[in-house]
Amino acid sequence: MTTLADCRALDAQDPLRALRDQFILPEGVLYLDGNSLGVLPKSAPARIAEVVTKEWGEGLIRSWNTASWFDLPQRLGDKVSRLIGAAPGEVVCTDSTSVNLYKVLFAALSQQKESGRKLVVSERSNFPTDLYIAESLCRERGFTLKLIDASELPAVLTDEVAVLMLTHVNYRTGAMHDMKAITAAAHAAGALTVWDLAHSAGAVPVALNDSNADYAIGCGYKYLNGGPGAPAFAWVNTKHAGQFEQPLSGWWGHAAPFEFTPHYRPAPGVGRYLCGTQPIIALAGLECGLDTVLAAEAFNKDQGAMAALRTKSLALTDLFIALVEERCAGQGLSLITPRDHAQRGSQVCLSREEGAYAIVQALIARGVIGDYRAGDSQMPDILRFGFTPLYVGFEDVWNSVEHLVQVLESGEWKREEFSRKNAVT
Repeated sequence: MTTLADCRALDAQDPLRALRDQFILPEGVLYLDGNSLGVLPKSAPARIAEVVTKEWGEGLIRSWNTASWFDLPQRLGDKVSRLIGAAPGEVVCTDSTSVNLYKVLFAALSQQKESGRKLVVSERSNFPTDLYIAESLCRERGFTLKLIDASELPAVLTDEVAVLMLTHVNYRTGAMHDMKAITAAAHAAGALTVWDLAHSAGAVPVALNDSNADYAIGCGYKYLNGGPGAPAFAWVNTKHAGQFEQPLSGWWGHAAPFEFTPHYRPAPGVGRYLCGTQPIIALAGLECGLDTVLAAEAFNKDQGAMAALRTKSLALTDLFIALVEERCAGQGLSLITPRDHAQRGSQVCLSREEGAYAIVQALIARGVIGDYRAGDSQMPDILRFGFTPLYVGFEDVWNSVEHLVQVLESGEWKREEFSRKNAVT
């Protein structure tokens, strides 16, 4: 049986332990919710203050040139590319995940408009915004959205399917798709792929180009530590460069924005995914977050940051699963995250027939911050715990499970205040 001393020994041997010093971690908090909002980098407050007081306050409009504001979306995109298996010049950081999804799905549907294919396929358990955006676009463009279970892939990929839209790591279960195999199956059926990397970028190795994916988008405020509402990113395979249409043809995505011509001429490549004037203060915060992840490159110079982080992520999630099963047996918890490393993201999700929300609230009151996701007809409510190896250690895992044991065994979660639903769960 694993002991607290064993966990402390693992921390002492952890080559990534120093990366924790990049962050401001509140005293007494065990943070297992980086899959929803990453921790504040120590560099961010000073950098944001510099942008506000010096670059904006003193440089004013000159800072678009003198402080290199103008190229921030592409410069940050090149940093993201190192984490998702893309090449420089293929990614831009801009807008929100939902807006970027609208752009790339529109582009994919436009490419298929002459094919006669009318189906967009996605998982029933996909993140709701993906389904809402797809539903809206299908209605506007004359396509039909077909929702499936993951087990139906690849059999559902018929010659009627125009686009397969999937989230790489499922937000509720932590289950991860085989991107390369599924993309190959989609292409064999004549479909294009759109991948949502919201729970992948900065969490698991992603190989967009090696997988020959078509389009991808992702989030800046989860594992990339960019801050609440941080800009997202968009990627397009270079084989589609010059072919795809961007529905939000704003001036920032023009080939020459400061020519001020009356007609739109799209920028080459992924630059056309830009729309309006960029949020410079938010982008500055995102760059601080990206740099915290890229710091892990020093620990695996051959394979990059994600290889080093993935090794620790799997060790942390393996430990959490083992400790929960050892110490919470008989408490009604069921593991719904895959045990297989190849199918697991960087989170562990537990289901429980009763009290999941209240248990999470009781843990939060103790300083163990995870989150809750409502179940459905196929799955009970979920207690969700994210493990960001940049700042979560093995002793943190032990202490989190110790709190969970105490909450369950004492019945503490049954207190009335823990059942009151907050606006954000």
